[in-house]
Amino acid sequence: MDDPLDPTLAGFLRASRGRLTPERAGIADAGRRRVEGLRREELAMLAGVSVDYYTRLKQGRSKSASPEVIEALADALSLDDTERAHLHTIARPGPARRRRATKPQQLAPETRALLDDFDAALRPAFVLGRRLDVLGHNRLAGLLIADFESMPRAERNQARFVFLEPHARELYADWEQVAADTAAMLRVDAGRHPDDPELGQLVGELSIRSPEFRRLWARNRVHERTTGTKRYHHPLVGDLMIIYQALTPADDTDQTLMVYRTEPDSPSHDALRMLAGKTTARRTGTRNSRASRASTTARNAP
Repeated sequence: MDDPLDPTLAGFLRASRGRLTPERAGIADAGRRRVEGLRREELAMLAGVSVDYYTRLKQGRSKSASPEVIEALADALSLDDTERAHLHTIARPGPARRRRATKPQQLAPETRALLDDFDAALRPAFVLGRRLDVLGHNRLAGLLIADFESMPRAERNQARFVFLEPHARELYADWEQVAADTAAMLRVDAGRHPDDPELGQLVGELSIRSPEFRRLWARNRVHERTTGTKRYHHPLVGDLMIIYQALTPADDTDQTLMVYRTEPDSPSHDALRMLAGKTTARRTGTRNSRASRASTTARNAP
């Protein structure tokens, strides 16, 4: 059975060649082509290596690729920073290790407290770990996206939510882009941790259960979130435009703290405030209900 992670150099180079047109690469197109993109001979020429060397490198038969050669390939393919880093990772892998379960990631108490502090600032916030596992979130993020902390631990995963939860297709106004980015983020993780059995199981399950994931995974794209915007269509408060920023906690570089905000005095900010108000009302109602039950119990006590 094929490795579901497929962190091979050959797959990434083939996909990257297929996305780069001769015109964009500055090569005169000499007639008809059987496939789109650059030929391997053209990529080797642009990178300044022989076709034989490129073939051996792609097939994993050359273990001596220097950083300079990898940079030349990245330049020839017009890779962005994330793609370039991924190419270095899979072209110069560390020693092979037997796949074994990894120790579950945990939130540091300081990170947990920071998530709660963001609630007061009207900032939905959550932490993603390896495999896009949701390690924790604040109250507002749970109400905006999903209450992952109430789910079974095995289901607390952003990729599972995006591809397998029907509600996600309604929640994300640009679901197709969110789905493509999610698959591409898992690709980055596969390059960094090809020996992670849980990641292999996740990718295998998503490939079986989601045709969209299977198609996007085959594209071999990589992506990392830094800053940007995302549109939500929330069933309680309507449409929101969210501005996000990704941060890395100092205690674990395999964790990403995602912080959301909205433009001040915007309809999205008002919608987020309404969402926070519903959260507060629910908490107050729960406390009042508990107090009422306690009072009734006291009155009826013998």
